Amino acid sequence: MHKEHGVVAPPTQKGRDQRQRIVNVAADLVFERGVAEVSLDDIREAAGVSKSQLYHYFDDKSDLLRAVIECQRTRVLGYHHPTFEALDDLDDLSRWRDMIVAYQAARSCRCGCPLGSLASGLAELDGPARHQLNDAFSEWSSLIADGLTRMVQSKKLRAEADPRTLAVSLLASLQGGLLLAETSRDTRPLEIALDTAISYVGSFATG
Repeated sequence: MHKEHGVVAPPTQKGRDQRQRIVNVAADLVFERGVAEVSLDDIREAAGVSKSQLYHYFDDKSDLLRAVIECQRTRVLGYHHPTFEALDDLDDLSRWRDMIVAYQAARSCRCGCPLGSLASGLAELDGPARHQLNDAFSEWSSLIADGLTRMVQSKKLRAEADPRTLAVSLLASLQGGLLLAETSRDTRPLEIALDTAISYVGSFATG
């Protein structure tokens, strides 16, 4: 096996597919129940694999959780990537806001952010996981900042706008809004948080 993104990848396609299937199942279970409420036996049973198969790919729960973080990193950034890769104006940000709110409403505001929930469950307990999650959030923030930078370059935002600061504001508002929506089972806190952050971006709009 060889290392890929800090985790061990099997040498064969069949092995990689089996390993990824286990990771996908684990990611879904952890997202639904929380890190502390999911055991390796839970994952093994849900994935339909034996204990020996599970330990063939992962040393322990911490090892599997490293892979879960990478899985959720890919999922979350993939979900947001199309918006910020093509970000052109404030209307695009409003559509992004509506997409997130609609998704949370469809889930009855359950579970919040896949990466955020991992951070709350692991940041104080697992130093390497915290660093891995920090890298994921940094990449997410950079994705947003790159889109805002193009808005500055196209003169949709004034030159004094700081894309990295605005990106942190948007991401922090999203995370806080998701948490409050989850606890209240109401999208309204999420709507307020995102509307306020987008309004701040809009304060730098030209014209």
